[in-house]
Amino acid sequence: MNIKVLGGGCCKCENLLGAVKEAVAEKGIVAEIEYITDMTKIMEYGIMSTPALIIDNKVVSMGRVLKAKDVAKLL
Repeated sequence: MNIKVLGGGCCKCENLLGAVKEAVAEKGIVAEIEYITDMTKIMEYGIMSTPALIIDNKVVSMGRVLKAKDVAKLL
């Protein structure tokens, strides 16, 4: 599984990254987690508001800071 957190490096983006790591650990999933802050790369995904969450190249959340339990539901 490949998970990407896209954002500008703000506290909201960092919180989403933490929630993703927590959810992956709780579920015992083997996943590659990437944190992308390069705005050029973020724009390539068509993201207009951050933070954004991409799971296996599918945008599943944009502009929201999800809690770990919400991320776990998406996994």
